[in-house]
Amino acid sequence: MAFNKPTTGTGPGGKFDPKMKYMTPQNVEPQKKKYCRFKKSGIKYIDYKDEKFLIRFVNDQGKVLPRRLTGTSLKYQRKVATAVKRARHLALLPYVADLLKTK
Repeated sequence: MAFNKPTTGTGPGGKFDPKMKYMTPQNVEPQKKKYCRFKKSGIKYIDYKDEKFLIRFVNDQGKVLPRRLTGTSLKYQRKVATAVKRARHLALLPYVADLLKTK
């Protein structure tokens, strides 16, 4: 069963349309380079009892934010994840929360 296809475009059986306007990307400024705040500040140990500090690395639902958003290095992202898990186990942070940071 053959369907009638429009004959526009540059593909097989198509024609090139010079009137077609292509979108050009807008001038996008490069974002600031992300840095590991632990390396910059010289923090060696992440305290799992400091829930105010750990809440920066958790989103509104209680999930740990990924490295690509926080900018932390792999070594310290693992330490943050472990500290968040320990804080959850001791009920300092919730496992699941609706609108955790709305205070």
